[in-house]
Amino acid sequence: MTSLKNQNPRKKVQVSMVICDAEEKKHRSGVNAVQLDPHLDRLYSAGRDSIIRVHQHEKFIHGMEHHTDWVNDIVICCGGRNLISASSDTTVKVWNAYKGFCMSTLRTHKDYVKALAYAKDREHVASAGFDKAIYLWDINTLTALTASNNTVTTSSLTGCKESIYSLAMNPPGTVIISGSTERGLRIWDPRTCGKICKLKGHTETVKALVISRDGTQCISGSSDGSIKVWNIGQQRCIQTIIVHTDSVWALLVNESFTYLISGGRDKKVIMTDLKNIQNTILVCTEEAPILKMCFTADQQGVWVSTSSSTVRCWKLPTELHFKDDISFLSNQQISVIPGDAAIIKATVLNDKRHILTKDSAENVALYDVLRACRVQELGPVNYINEINTRNSEKLMYVPNWFNLDLKTGMLAIHLGQDEVDCFSAWVSAKEAGIKDHPEPDFKVNYGKLLLQALFEHWRGVQTDQENKVYFSVPRHIPLILSEIGGRTLYRVLVGDTAGDTENALLNETVPNWVISNIEDNTTTKFLKVQFYLKPDSSVPANLLKPDRLKKSDRLIANDFIQCRKVAEHVLDKLLGEGTATSPGSEGDVQSQTTNGYTLDQIQLLCADQPVDLLMDLRTVKHYMWKYSSDLVLHYKIFTK
Repeated sequence: MTSLKNQNPRKKVQVSMVICDAEEKKHRSGVNAVQLDPHLDRLYSAGRDSIIRVHQHEKFIHGMEHHTDWVNDIVICCGGRNLISASSDTTVKVWNAYKGFCMSTLRTHKDYVKALAYAKDREHVASAGFDKAIYLWDINTLTALTASNNTVTTSSLTGCKESIYSLAMNPPGTVIISGSTERGLRIWDPRTCGKICKLKGHTETVKALVISRDGTQCISGSSDGSIKVWNIGQQRCIQTIIVHTDSVWALLVNESFTYLISGGRDKKVIMTDLKNIQNTILVCTEEAPILKMCFTADQQGVWVSTSSSTVRCWKLPTELHFKDDISFLSNQQISVIPGDAAIIKATVLNDKRHILTKDSAENVALYDVLRACRVQELGPVNYINEINTRNSEKLMYVPNWFNLDLKTGMLAIHLGQDEVDCFSAWVSAKEAGIKDHPEPDFKVNYGKLLLQALFEHWRGVQTDQENKVYFSVPRHIPLILSEIGGRTLYRVLVGDTAGDTENALLNETVPNWVISNIEDNTTTKFLKVQFYLKPDSSVPANLLKPDRLKKSDRLIANDFIQCRKVAEHVLDKLLGEGTATSPGSEGDVQSQTTNGYTLDQIQLLCADQPVDLLMDLRTVKHYMWKYSSDLVLHYKIFTK
């Protein structure tokens, strides 16, 4: 394995993993975008769980996994051969739509990429987001890129002063429009990158846009609840449509630009006759706010994605329902693609290895971080009671060694050395569940064990199988390297890290702090705790050495040292003939009897409460002492 000791300095890098099933067939969270390939009748849906899924006649075909955050928008291009996606991981990705693999990644944006626009006649796509920038891409150039060779020239449209949420471009690629938190529309000619005009009228963020084929009209939907029809040539609003009671987030228009379908936060999908905007029909009422819509292949239905994980298709009214006043029955569901529940709550248990979760269907489950898997499904039990029951089984304190988030509806675990040091959690082999270790008190490090498991298949990484200090994680687990608080550098499945291309990219991105611990077997420094050890007032003065009467011992020990060691220290150093050193240090003899006393005659007290000798010092300090000052322990002697 290539040494990385002299790699170029960059921002701090963290290592993450997502605990997921081998095949995530169902969306776990909201679906931000839907697109239909009418030739194959395949529906592409972009999930907040970072996965794009492909369905054909409601049957799951495959998932497209490469993003590491919400997928915010997708467009199908090149006659269905390719797909472009935009994500909150700040990237735009180019996919082989038929086979479902990522061909290349564009890292031009500096913040969330929220919207895409497609000029079908020219095979151009535009991307925009929170970095206020709009980039134009030639799709034929993009599809020629590879995962490693992805340098491409792009045109940019400048002038936006705030975050962009919506984007539209007409098929000939002569007009492009953006909507943002500026509460207005900005319009450009993408052929020259020249500004055409800015349209004002909304009072809140413009969340949705559609444009006519000839580029003369556009329609905008806003968080102010209104829909506005604009004449671009006249640079003015010609109609305002008020049919929703809350924010408008999704718009869809037929090819002749005569009927508008709108949806938003009020969960309603409404169809409006643009020739007579008073003529509206309720298509359906969804179970959650509407995020995006697309037509079915025959244009007689509409696919609707919402902030829930289920995608539904609804029957649309026809022109006859508008013209001849024929009543239309709302909520006629044609198809449904069921979603799965998202994890909405997660609590790290006291052992700092297991996580209890609750999902949007009220089901509770238990996960093992070291094995990166769900170990128990508990069903709809009381979440708080389950936490309390499991934490009360054994009082123990282990330092935090990872961060977690639920943004994608799944458990994402982050390891780093920033605010939370992933090497801070030392436990005994027995506490780690390593039953057949020759030394039950042998100390292992949770962070190191997990990193070794994540990089197990990477060249040169050796696990400590001789001492049976060894864990594995499933090969399908996504391994993600990213800048802390920033962009993703590389995503790979754990089982794929042995590949030649993957190995080369890992050599470039794995940070030194990981290398030094999994390759060089560097022993991380133990955390220390300072404490005072004082005799209780009941201890006879004649039992103490003369120097113990003058001063109390201020000691330093590893924070995972058991209090049994402290009691042994009392026997050997304070009551016996030994010299006063810290408990657990070299030369500390584990005496069975000293000065006639035995270990079971020693009682330790913290804040006047008896201490279990099997507790470690960090647990005593966390649960019993509870002060910021140095821990104080007293010892008593029971006479037989």
